[in-house]
Amino acid sequence: MNLQEKKLIETEALGFNYPDGVNALDGINIHIKKGEFVGILGANGSGKTTLLRLLNGLLKPTKGKVYLEQKDVKAINRDTLFSKVCTCFQNPDHQLFSPTVGLDIAFGPANLGLPKDVVRKRVEDALLDVGMSEYFNRTINSLSYGQKKRICLAGVLVMRPEVILLDEPTSSLDPMGVNAIMHLLKDLNKQKGVTMVMSTHSIDLVPIFIDRVIVLHKGRIISEGSPQEVFSDSKKLNDAQLRLPRIGELFDILKKEDGLNMDNLPLTVGEARQELKSLLSL
Repeated sequence: MNLQEKKLIETEALGFNYPDGVNALDGINIHIKKGEFVGILGANGSGKTTLLRLLNGLLKPTKGKVYLEQKDVKAINRDTLFSKVCTCFQNPDHQLFSPTVGLDIAFGPANLGLPKDVVRKRVEDALLDVGMSEYFNRTINSLSYGQKKRICLAGVLVMRPEVILLDEPTSSLDPMGVNAIMHLLKDLNKQKGVTMVMSTHSIDLVPIFIDRVIVLHKGRIISEGSPQEVFSDSKKLNDAQLRLPRIGELFDILKKEDGLNMDNLPLTVGEARQELKSLLSL
């Protein structure tokens, strides 16, 4: 089997109820292949964060199963699971707790009992991966919010994970910070083969960076496919209280109100450019 076709994570009729009786997820069947960059979309309360917490073992399913490399996660040692499936939380301050950058990133591999020289090398490599090699001795409190996000990412990369789960990684970042972190994530995905699963409200980023989209609504999957497939179904988007990417909105208006004829709705600047070139050549 081609590595790119290998199912890394699967869920089977996955469901979760919170103690107060809220049914957060029900009947979730997904598969995530090695090397994919998957986006999870949905309105607030749709179950995005709950799903991520089930995938990494922070929550236990009320019903159904989660598999990692075809093995039920219940049968996987907790340390092994947490080193293979790592999470970056939405707020970096919930993840950083050591006084300095180097100590914080070293926490995970040190707790695995790795030799000090191996831990040091892993930390240096992780900082290099996120473009912050010179920050080893910096205090956490001296970092900007965007820098903290990168250090959190280094803190999971140091574990050499198979999968990184990202809960709203662009939340509270300025436009430059959003662009930087998304390009970094995509580079890690493509160059190092790290599988990424990202929950997000940032619709405009999806067609640029995401390979496959899963749309949640009231705890159920209502749409799944490539960005083009998902954003082509306006009814399901409306049901999920989602919108088209801005460029898609513009061309959708041109199609409906001005009779612009096109096979596929452009969703990115590159796609819009190609569509306009085709129209101008007619």
